[in-house]
Amino acid sequence: MLQGPIAMPTGADLIARRLAAAGCRHAFGMPGGEVLAVMDALDANGIDFTLVKHENAGGYMAEGTWHATGAPAVLLATIGPGVANAVNAVANAQQDRVPLIFLTGCVDSAEAATYTHQVFDHQAVLAPITKASLKMADGAVDVLIDKAVAIAMEHPQGPVHVDIPIKLAEGEQPDRAYPIRAASAPAAPAPGRDLDRAREMLAAAERPVVVAGLEVLADGASEAVARFCRDHGVPILTTYKGKGILPEGDPMAMGGHGLSPKADKLIMPFLAQSDCVLCLGYDPIEMRVGWRDPWDPARAIEVVNSPNTHYMHHTAHSFVGHIGAGLAALAEGLAKKPRWIGGEPEALKTALAAAFAPEEGWGPARAMAAIREAAPRDTVSTVDSGAHRILLSEMWECPSPRTLLQSSALCTMGIALPLAIGHKLAQPETPVICFTGDAGLEMVMGDLATLRDLRLPVAVVVFVDRSLALIEMKQRATNRPNLGVDFPGTDFPALARALGGNAIVADTEQAARDAIKSAFAETDRFTLIAVPIDRRAYDGMI
Repeated sequence: MLQGPIAMPTGADLIARRLAAAGCRHAFGMPGGEVLAVMDALDANGIDFTLVKHENAGGYMAEGTWHATGAPAVLLATIGPGVANAVNAVANAQQDRVPLIFLTGCVDSAEAATYTHQVFDHQAVLAPITKASLKMADGAVDVLIDKAVAIAMEHPQGPVHVDIPIKLAEGEQPDRAYPIRAASAPAAPAPGRDLDRAREMLAAAERPVVVAGLEVLADGASEAVARFCRDHGVPILTTYKGKGILPEGDPMAMGGHGLSPKADKLIMPFLAQSDCVLCLGYDPIEMRVGWRDPWDPARAIEVVNSPNTHYMHHTAHSFVGHIGAGLAALAEGLAKKPRWIGGEPEALKTALAAAFAPEEGWGPARAMAAIREAAPRDTVSTVDSGAHRILLSEMWECPSPRTLLQSSALCTMGIALPLAIGHKLAQPETPVICFTGDAGLEMVMGDLATLRDLRLPVAVVVFVDRSLALIEMKQRATNRPNLGVDFPGTDFPALARALGGNAIVADTEQAARDAIKSAFAETDRFTLIAVPIDRRAYDGMI
C-alpha cells in the first residue's frame, strides 16, 4: 500500500518542540489572534500556557520558573500593545541576566506593507534591550529558534526576542533536527605572568575578602565559592542576588549588601582593611553609587564571565571565564593558614546584626524577624522594590542561593507577586512567600486573580503604610515637600477575600508567626497577610 508524503511540521510546532527539548514546561502571556497557532503548539508539546492579566507580570512569572528549574523562561505576546506591555520585563531580564524567550506574533511582511492597525517595528523597540531580536524566515524556523535558545542560555544569559509571522507559524516548515547547542565549555585563566602574580597576591594575603555576585549563580559555581571561603577562612560579601552563595548562618558569610547606606558604613571600613579583594562574578549593576571605586585596585583581583566595561571598580588582575574554573586556578596550591587573626569578620557580623535588629515596638523589621523565625528554612521568598526590600535583603537569612528573588539591577516595582507565582507553579513543593509594599501590590492587584485561578498556596505579605516610603525619605533628605508619595490605601484583606483568598492582619509578632503557619497550612488558595506599619517606619532602619 502506497503511503502519501509525510506532512512537515508547522513553524509553531518547531518552535514548541525546541523549547520543550530545552526543558521548558511553562509559558505565560495574553493571547491574540496572531499567536493562536503558537499557543496550540506549546500546549501540544507539553508546555502549559498560563493566562496572565498583563504581559509585564507574565514576564516575571516566566522568570520565576527559570529560578525554579533552570530552563529558559517563556513569554508569549501578541502584536503591538502586547509587545509594548512587556518592555519592562524584557529590560529587567537583560539587566538581571534572565534567559527569557519572548515570542511575539506579527503580521506577514506583504500585509504589513499596507496594513497598519496595531503594527509597529517590534525589533526596533526590543533590539536595544535584548541579546538578539530574530524574525522568523521561511525555511529557517528550525535554525532561528535553535539560535534563540542558544543565545539566551550563553553567558551572559539574557532575553532573546522571536518575532513570528502568522503564515510561518501556521504553515509547514522543514525540520533538519539540528543538535541542541550547549553553552560554551568552562574556561579557566590561561597560564602566564598575570595568573602567577594574582596567585602570589592571594597567597600573601592575611586579610582576603570575597565580593561575589550573580554571575556565580549563572556559572553554577556557588558550592565552589562556598568551599573556598570555608577552607581558607575568607569572609564573603555578596550582592542581593548572590545571597546564600555561602549559607548566611556561616561565620564567614557577611550577608548581602549594596543598597543600604546604613550597612555601607560598616562594610566600607571592613573592605578598607582587606589586603586582597577577590571579586567573583561581581557585577556592580546591582549597587548604588557609593560602591564606585570601593577599594584600591592594586590589591584586587576579579574573575568574571563578562568583561569589566562598566568601570565602576578596577582591579590589578581581571580574568574572564568560568567563575568556578577561575577560582580553582587562582587557589591552586594555596596553603591554609590563619587569616583575619584580629577577629574582624566576627566583629562585622555582630555589628551588622545589631544595626538591623528589630526596632522597639511594632514595625517592619520586627515583622520580618517573626516571619523568618516561623517560615521553613527552605522557603523561597520574593520581594518588591522599595524601602522594605532594602531592609529585608539585609535581614533575611538565606540558607542557599536563589532563595530571595528580586529585581536587583533595574529595581522595578511590581515584581514580587508574579515572581512568586511563577516559582510556585514550577516547584509546587517549595514554600513561597511574596513580600511587597502596598504601592507595589496595587500595581499588580490583578495577579491576585491569577493566583486564585492557579489555586496556589502562596503567602503574600504586604506592608501597609500608605506611602512610597523610600521616595518620601528621599524627598525629606533633599528638603523637598511631600508630593505624590502618599495615598489613601486599599483594604487588602477585603480584596483578598473577594478573590477567594485567605486574609489575615498581623500587627504583633505572634500574629505574624501564626499568619505564616496558617498560610502554609493552605493547600489550594493564597493567603494575604496585611502588616500595618506607621508612616516613616523605615526612618533610621536602612
